[in-house]
Amino acid sequence: MNLVFFDIECASVYKTMAKICAFGYVLCDENFNIIKKEDILINPRGSFHLTDSKGEKGIVLPYKYNEFKKHPDFRAVYPQIKALLEDENNIVAGHATCNDVNYLNLETKRFSLPSFNFKFSDTQLIYMTKTGGFARQFGLEYITKDMNIEFTPHRAADDAYATMRIAQEFCKTENCNFSQLEKTLKITRGRIEDYRITKPRSQGSLEYNARMRAEKEERSRIRREFFIYLSRKKKKSSGELIGKKFNFSRIIEDNLELSKKLLDGIYAKGGVYTQRLAESNVYVPAAEDGTTRTRIALSTEGLQIMGLDELQELLK
Repeated sequence: MNLVFFDIECASVYKTMAKICAFGYVLCDENFNIIKKEDILINPRGSFHLTDSKGEKGIVLPYKYNEFKKHPDFRAVYPQIKALLEDENNIVAGHATCNDVNYLNLETKRFSLPSFNFKFSDTQLIYMTKTGGFARQFGLEYITKDMNIEFTPHRAADDAYATMRIAQEFCKTENCNFSQLEKTLKITRGRIEDYRITKPRSQGSLEYNARMRAEKEERSRIRREFFIYLSRKKKKSSGELIGKKFNFSRIIEDNLELSKKLLDGIYAKGGVYTQRLAESNVYVPAAEDGTTRTRIALSTEGLQIMGLDELQELLK
């Protein structure tokens, strides 16, 4: 089996449209001996509006933009790209490959072309699975720097080459070929078929996502219990805390054993609790709390900041 590592650059990307301007790939054998490396430039049939993954910071492609206009549009190169990616003798991979596969999908729809149909792997997923770092997405520049691999960012063929080098280094470390690496890491390839895309996944990513869902559900349960408990509290007409409207750090709210006792004490002395920081006049942060709510509270003029120990002493 040969390996195809590919990368795509777009003149612009929108939710329902991606105007591809470069398709770069490296074709190599299973020992990572390069058979062909090529940058296919494409006329995007549109203006350049370059942004990063957040749609904010402009990026610069290492090409002369006028050069793209000299080339045919996606329809002319579609047969070549389709033959390369759908060749049954090729294992296809990229970095954050679903993004590039989606760009291909959008361009086929834009020009009313038949859907691509191939399976694909992802070196970003391989890196995340190998390192256990599922909490964030790792960019190609980050991974190559971590693995001491040099390349030219945003030149499609060079990005594809860097992706190949990442796979090569992992295969070298595990003393295996690419398919064996996927098997070792329990990775299932993604697929595009009939314009539908299935993401690649690993056992590690599935377990991480399941754990995150469980933790999210538990946080939601705690939130519901806290606010139900709060909703049953009745304001008193007298007490030393009359006029005091408290708000806690989220960390304190989520500690139900503690937060319920605090609510009991506050309402027993005539105070109230508000869910909105802006409506409160007393804020209680947790120790070493750097959450957004606490940062806003600490910078809010006229808001009394009361330590947790101080509040507990007050409620005795």
